[in-house]
Amino acid sequence: MPTTRRKLLLEAGRCAAALAASQIGALKALPLQQPASSVHNHQTSGMDHPGLQLKEIPVHRPLRVDRLEPFVDPLPIPPVAKPLGVRADPTGKSPHRIDFYRLTMRQVPTRIHRDVPPTPMWSYAETVPGPTIEARTDHPILIEWVNALPSAHFLPIDHTLHGAASDQPEVRTAVHVHGAKVPPQFDGFPEDWQSPGQTYQAVYPLNQQAATLWYHDHAMGIERLNQYAGLFGFFLVRDEAEDKLALPSGRCEVPLAFADRLFAEDGSLYYPDSGDPAAPWIPELYGDAMLVNGKLTPFLEVEPRPYRFRILNAANSRTWIFALSNSQTFHQIGSDQGFLPTPVQLSQLQLSPGERADIVIDFSPAHGQLLTLNNQSWELMQFRVASPQSATAPLSLVPLPSLLRSIQPIPQSASVRTRLMILREYMDTAPKRMLMLLNGTRWHEPITERPELDSVEIWSFANTTGDIHPIHLHLVRFQVLDRQSFNADEFLLSGKLNYRGTPVPPPLGERGWKDTVQTYPETVTRIIVRFEGYAGRYVWHCHLLEHAANEMMRPFEVMPKA
Repeated sequence: MPTTRRKLLLEAGRCAAALAASQIGALKALPLQQPASSVHNHQTSGMDHPGLQLKEIPVHRPLRVDRLEPFVDPLPIPPVAKPLGVRADPTGKSPHRIDFYRLTMRQVPTRIHRDVPPTPMWSYAETVPGPTIEARTDHPILIEWVNALPSAHFLPIDHTLHGAASDQPEVRTAVHVHGAKVPPQFDGFPEDWQSPGQTYQAVYPLNQQAATLWYHDHAMGIERLNQYAGLFGFFLVRDEAEDKLALPSGRCEVPLAFADRLFAEDGSLYYPDSGDPAAPWIPELYGDAMLVNGKLTPFLEVEPRPYRFRILNAANSRTWIFALSNSQTFHQIGSDQGFLPTPVQLSQLQLSPGERADIVIDFSPAHGQLLTLNNQSWELMQFRVASPQSATAPLSLVPLPSLLRSIQPIPQSASVRTRLMILREYMDTAPKRMLMLLNGTRWHEPITERPELDSVEIWSFANTTGDIHPIHLHLVRFQVLDRQSFNADEFLLSGKLNYRGTPVPPPLGERGWKDTVQTYPETVTRIIVRFEGYAGRYVWHCHLLEHAANEMMRPFEVMPKA
């Protein structure tokens, strides 16, 4: 076999794909990675780089998360960003002055737990996640993103990665609003970065439906480090159709960002490396500290009524499978790009990095109880459900609407082209390490995907690896058509795509508009997408951040209409 990690992951990946396809889901086995507490043998690994000056690296002393008392910190709720005023639209598209925001990236001390010293992290203001931006459809806003970060990075940069060469500033940022339909100059292209002391202004037209979007760093070669350091936050778009649904709101609408991290015993953030000081990149990262809105095992006091939760997977690599400790069901009402057609009842929810879900949990059956939200065997947070007598407002339990949003399937007959996208793993030679590529092509090679504006295409992702790769397309929203197993071994040997079984339609929770899709091992995942909005250069990539940093990201260009 020409692959490396694939056989180690494949059987677990197959199980995860099969379960997820049936809306049960499963998390693939964790890939082999450097343990957080290990001592790296730099003398051995450094032999690949003769002449490199080696130095002794101190032993990492990990924070013993398992010894910390859970549920002692209240869940922090990110503050809502407030406009500083109004300004003229610099694009000239809006006849009216538009709301103006300024968000400043800086290093801030954060507390992940009552008993852990403050952790220096990076934020878009004072908190991790950053402030939540709330906007409305067709009401454009202007944001000035200010880079006031230190000039030196505190996490291990790999200068062998494309865009992260040693002659570039260590600290660079490029803000991307994930899921936003924006002109290319405002999309946060990975090579359009700002260094400390620089600012970047972007107009977000918001010609799109209500949805749970998010913003995060996207700087070429160091996005994985910048997001890990804390550069992400919610961006919620609302519209009149959402207002009419009478969903839980105010204090009963809660954003939840999930991210796993590693920490040292002094509270500092720890990012493991390969053991090679000249090429420290690692293929995936899994932490033992499961943070919810930046806190370790927080609690939330709730009343016995329905609550709406905007859930974001902000992890670098981890797929989460959420379930309540009492096995209670809940309803998914939205996915990446807005509402589903109807509520979907679930007992657990699987989200890969970059994906979002909008869910409603009715706590009235659990009044007076303590519940936990779990990921497999890990307790993530606690819900303290009050009794009906202690409710602060009348418990009017409005049922969920049976119809949330009318969504018309894009007919496959509208597609003008079908593209086969191969997700494949290689062994790179210099430095010697795993390499994931899209269609066997690196970032800097000529653009191969040039759809025409407003055209419809079908993209078929053939995943030959053992990982679940969440694939994200900038600018657009799409619909998932189906998934079908294929013989990956035969394809890797002969190039022949031999399908197995019949196509499986997406689960109900994926039958809305998406911008990020899980592609399962040994499976072809098909999406249908209309390239509407703007002509210009955008990006598609795997949202496992370590993969994207090492070439699993490609530009595409939407061409003007002929």
